Amino acid sequence: MVRFLRRNADEAADTTAEDMPAEVNPADPSRTPAKGRPTPKRREAEGKRRGPVPPPPRTQREALKRARGNKVSKEERRAAAVERRQRMMAGEDKYLLPRDRGPVKAYIRDVVDSRRNLMGLFMPLAILVFVALLVPMPAVQQYATLVTTFMLLAMILEGFVLGRLVVKRVRLKFPDDTSRGLSIGWYSFIRASQLRRLRVPKPRVSPGDKV
Repeated sequence: MVRFLRRNADEAADTTAEDMPAEVNPADPSRTPAKGRPTPKRREAEGKRRGPVPPPPRTQREALKRARGNKVSKEERRAAAVERRQRMMAGEDKYLLPRDRGPVKAYIRDVVDSRRNLMGLFMPLAILVFVALLVPMPAVQQYATLVTTFMLLAMILEGFVLGRLVVKRVRLKFPDDTSRGLSIGWYSFIRASQLRRLRVPKPRVSPGDKV
């Protein structure tokens, strides 16, 4: 029994001696005593405090929850959204949608914006047809149908001619471009069918300018 207690006391003394720092040298009191273990690196210490890096969000809802958790005011988020919108409208390639990026798409937009197109009346025509259908007069509906049919045929013909023209000019200016002619023509048609003031990004040229 006495031997067992003595052995425990010796082990406790050894452990205390390992944990206690070394004595300060009286000849050099400015020297920092040793700690008995290596000092952890700054990266390791920060990692212990912060914990593991969270994985990227898998859904939009999860991303919104994380964004709400950040200490960013509504004014700052609103200002950032307004700035992104302004840069996108100005045509900065970084802030555009993937379908609008690249010098080829910018050139197509300039070609379309430099022309006055009948297709730009597509949206007003659709609104006119909708209003005419609400009028309980067969004569008005009949005339609206005839005008709409004629306008749609003219727009389709104009879109076909415009698409061929744009494809030809793109091939001359960008001979190394591999875009399909159908894709170029469709992009031109969609751009031309929008009201000029609603086009995104905003037109850089005026009607009649040379591109």
